[in-house]
Amino acid sequence: MSPTPNPQDELAGSEQPFVSHLIELRDRLLKAVYGIGAIFALLALYPGPSQLYDLLAHPLVAALPQGSKMIAVGVVSPFLIPIKVTALAAFGAALPWVLYQVWAFVAPGLYKHEQRLVLPLVVTSTLLFYTGVAFCYFFVFGQAFPAIQSMAPTSVAVSPDIEAYLDFVITMFLAFGVAFEVPVAVVILARLGVVTIEQLRSFRRYFWVAAAAVAGLVTPPDAVSMIALLVPMGLLYEVGIHAAQFFIKHTKAPEEADGAST
Repeated sequence: MSPTPNPQDELAGSEQPFVSHLIELRDRLLKAVYGIGAIFALLALYPGPSQLYDLLAHPLVAALPQGSKMIAVGVVSPFLIPIKVTALAAFGAALPWVLYQVWAFVAPGLYKHEQRLVLPLVVTSTLLFYTGVAFCYFFVFGQAFPAIQSMAPTSVAVSPDIEAYLDFVITMFLAFGVAFEVPVAVVILARLGVVTIEQLRSFRRYFWVAAAAVAGLVTPPDAVSMIALLVPMGLLYEVGIHAAQFFIKHTKAPEEADGAST
């Protein structure tokens, strides 16, 4: 008669891998934090928090009436707001390094066909987010702020608060950065089988309606900003459909490829 296996003996070997995973996760998180901290220190030295905020505020300041300046309502706002801008800039600059640490932690547990899907999506999503932020800063702000200022009554002295402006900029950057992730979302939904390519094509008109609603909610109340977000979202949706076809074809699991060939 064989002895009854002891459950504690069966679980004894699983503790060490779990602890090692936790240690590796801690090391990856520390490396990500160190990277952000190093870039923060460099940006604090040059060009400096004040200069970074001036750069961020340039599109608005250029649109203000001559002689007008932004104001700081809070007592410590002139100190804290530039520090926040520096921290956000450091995180944005270190984002590829942070995502690399995430990838290095997750990749060993993925199959090769999964790695062929995840790695390009991580790189593409990062580049698209940067593109959305740059598009917002260099094009949308340059068109929207003059249009908004032209609507201000002549009896009103326009002097925006620096903290309110930072909140607005963060909202806009996130809106455009996330909106430019439309191709990645389409590829993921199609690859997971949530929707088919045919369904994505048939959803075009509904997507344009939804995109128009989103653009109207997150952008300033001017037609330029709304159209500047709506048109790229629609074009990127089409890019996502074509990219989904490519990824579905080249990231199949071995059993899926064998099943398709038989």
